[in-house]
Amino acid sequence: MTTPTGLIDSHCHLDYFVEDGTLDDVLARARAAGLSGMVTIGTRLSADAQLADIATRHRDVARTIGVHPHNADPDGAEATPDRLVAMAEAPSVIGIGETGLDYFYDRSPRDLQRRSFEAHMEACRRTGLPMVVHTRDAEDDTIAMLREGAADGRLRGVIHCFSGTRKLAEESLALGFFLSFSGIATF
Repeated sequence: MTTPTGLIDSHCHLDYFVEDGTLDDVLARARAAGLSGMVTIGTRLSADAQLADIATRHRDVARTIGVHPHNADPDGAEATPDRLVAMAEAPSVIGIGETGLDYFYDRSPRDLQRRSFEAHMEACRRTGLPMVVHTRDAEDDTIAMLREGAADGRLRGVIHCFSGTRKLAEESLALGFFLSFSGIATF
């Protein structure tokens, strides 16, 4: 990714636009609107090659690698710290995630979500890359896991799409995480 000089979309899912053939149009509109950079977010390891291709073809696109909590079953088992660290060596990778816990939808068993989240935290500690955390209706577990994961001071990142409580905000900020507010705040 070239060094951006303007606005950056730090969380987009550009792979969603490959299937319907609108990716080039979406990118053109984003650039025309003033975006100088985009970060396309990994949600499944099986989609990594597609994200890598997008980032390779478009110098203003970087990417993350990760398994969204909705995909922790079955993809989370593949997200070992060693595999994530190896994948993170690609030059277009600037973060790890989207990972975390989602007890609102419970699309994957909670124990698998927690195991996947732990693997992502370990990969972040090893690489020094920031983590993109998704949390919904899982604040106590998220806080506990982040406290443990960040105990050595080597874990940082963003609580993506924040819709939590003041407690989650304060705890996250105290651990050195940023908070991201998105359109979900309008719900």
